[in-house]
Amino acid sequence: MTTTLAGGRAARRQTMRRIRPRRSPATVLLIAVFAGAAGVMWLWWHNTPSIADQNGKILNAGRITGLLAGYLMALVVLQMARVPALERRVGSDRVARWHAMSGRYTLSLIVAHVFLTMWGYALQAGKTLGDIVQQTIDSINQLPDMGKAAIGTGLFVVIGLTSIGPVRRRIPYDTWYHVHLLTYAAVFLTFWHQITTGNDFAVEPTAKTFWYALYGSVTALVIWYRILVPIRLNMRHRMRVEAVIEETPGIVSVLIGGRKLHRMGAEAGQFFRWRFLAPGMRFSSHPYSLSAAPRPDMLRITVKAIGDHSARLRELTPGTRVWAEGPYGAMTAQRRSRGKVLLVAGGVGITPMRALFETLPGAAGDITLLYRANTTQDLALWDELAAIADDRGARLMYAVNSPDGERPDISADRLRQKLPDIEKHDVFMCGPAGFAQSVYEALRGAGVPARRIHHESFEM
Repeated sequence: MTTTLAGGRAARRQTMRRIRPRRSPATVLLIAVFAGAAGVMWLWWHNTPSIADQNGKILNAGRITGLLAGYLMALVVLQMARVPALERRVGSDRVARWHAMSGRYTLSLIVAHVFLTMWGYALQAGKTLGDIVQQTIDSINQLPDMGKAAIGTGLFVVIGLTSIGPVRRRIPYDTWYHVHLLTYAAVFLTFWHQITTGNDFAVEPTAKTFWYALYGSVTALVIWYRILVPIRLNMRHRMRVEAVIEETPGIVSVLIGGRKLHRMGAEAGQFFRWRFLAPGMRFSSHPYSLSAAPRPDMLRITVKAIGDHSARLRELTPGTRVWAEGPYGAMTAQRRSRGKVLLVAGGVGITPMRALFETLPGAAGDITLLYRANTTQDLALWDELAAIADDRGARLMYAVNSPDGERPDISADRLRQKLPDIEKHDVFMCGPAGFAQSVYEALRGAGVPARRIHHESFEM
């Protein structure tokens, strides 16, 4: 059974009003980040008139890594704050990649800082490298706030270990998610020893003030966007499950009702983090894209059962309270820069593409959707897509495996054959990582500039 939730021409008019093509501020933000790192290095340089001996070199290397680790800790938390300027302009998946990369650098710098500093302290006390463990224990017992820092460092190590690809794939998403939230505690615990034992902050009151302002600002953003804004959103809109409908085997749509949902600011192509207040699901929050244009009284998500949480969605009953955070994501009409658009969906990646297919303004023939699935039975929402294509004069194509299991040809030549002017299209794409990478390479081979290929991963 399928259900239609369409905004039609009204949704396209709303989208047209919102189209303000603009570039991602990612480059400017990265420049600002590196400028901040340069400022941290200058602080060390300014407070280091000379390095006399080998011990001094080791201790100063510990200072540099400690300062940079402290700076990156603030950025790691900022990237977790879900600031709309980042989530909706840069893109949630890109921010997530920045966060993962920053986390790896931060953990590496923390380990280097601890090792180099304790080694330097050991040499300063007339000990050797072999005494570094005892020196670490002595420092924890003797220096202010070092006990907190040790606990925080241990938490960082645990978080880092659970974020390693093979480990993360073997633990439940909810376990990884809640362990990851310990980042806040780890940063809080390690912050104080930076102020009390950091030489640079002891001799530079201005630097200490800046450090407090940096961490204070990030803390304020986390409290506002992770706690207060979601509370306000959910108290205002009072969302509940209206119905759960099976679209194809293993894929269900959840209709979510509420008050004045159009004022949530959601757009086609975006997603929310959803928490369903049902037994066994209250403590699970997962990202699912909207699979239809938002309506004043209804939102819809369409989900494939690939884990415990997604599999249990079919058990939801009407009236179940819903807690949502968002909207997030930058793969919206605002990324469009050309009149013609190709939408490419792989599997359940059809959900944001279906919403865009319905709402992106365009004349007959301007919008094309290519849907990749294993079989025709796996083409979820196909009846809706066909109806939208007929109504709009849009092109709808699918690519499924042959009866003997051979995968369809989605190559540069094949794409040019189907769309001879493909290099003049904007391309929006959503699907599994391997599929997205192969299609991206085919698009580039077909002449589509990288800046006009818009992709946002749903594997977050």
